[in-house]
Amino acid sequence: MVGPHLAEAVVAEWPGEAGRPEDGAPAGLAALSLRNQIVAAFALAAVAVVACAHLGMVFLHIAPPNTVTKQHGHAIDEWIYPEFEQNWKLFAPNPLQQDITVEVRALVRSTDGTSRETGWYDLSALDGLAIDGNPLPSHTQQNELRRAWDFYASTHDGQNRAVGLRGDLSERYLRRIGVLRLDREHAGGEGAVVERVQFRSLTTDVPPPRWSDEKVSDRPVVRELPWWAVPESDRVDALTEASAR
Repeated sequence: MVGPHLAEAVVAEWPGEAGRPEDGAPAGLAALSLRNQIVAAFALAAVAVVACAHLGMVFLHIAPPNTVTKQHGHAIDEWIYPEFEQNWKLFAPNPLQQDITVEVRALVRSTDGTSRETGWYDLSALDGLAIDGNPLPSHTQQNELRRAWDFYASTHDGQNRAVGLRGDLSERYLRRIGVLRLDREHAGGEGAVVERVQFRSLTTDVPPPRWSDEKVSDRPVVRELPWWAVPESDRVDALTEASAR
């Protein structure tokens, strides 16, 4: 049993719990030095400015045409597309009722100098496997491929000809995704270089509910894109992004 004098000595020796500031001592940002407080304040201000700018750009992008969008529409599009493009099909009067599968294949050059064509890689199925059973799937797994394909389809006609100023951007975006995914799957074997890629989509109508009289075809509609040469910059950028992940 500890006597009162010994207890007082222990309290005097250990005046506070480890890791807890003394009463009246500064906490949080106030506990930092003046220099670190200034750095933290600038960092918080920068984050706030970027967040406000992004929200403003998104608002202007989805807002009806106005004076600002007429004068600075190009700058707004450069900020929004392709990563932050907005899509309202979920809330449309007639929501999207199709199942779209995106596949890619490649012409690769092996380490011995020979070239060969790979089979088709079902990128949509690979994303589905990554999402299935995952309580917190990444935004990339859920939306990157889908949005890239929507972006391409909205900027090209049925003959795969660009119909807008963003057609070339959508092609480059989709092509880089293909190179990144093929490298992840080791297409062509270790050390193989992707020289050309080709995409195709298989679109199937979602069957209507049993109580509906609506009739839809169960045969997929295939859309096959032309072969695209892969520039060295796409390979380097895609591999850099893959290593960062």
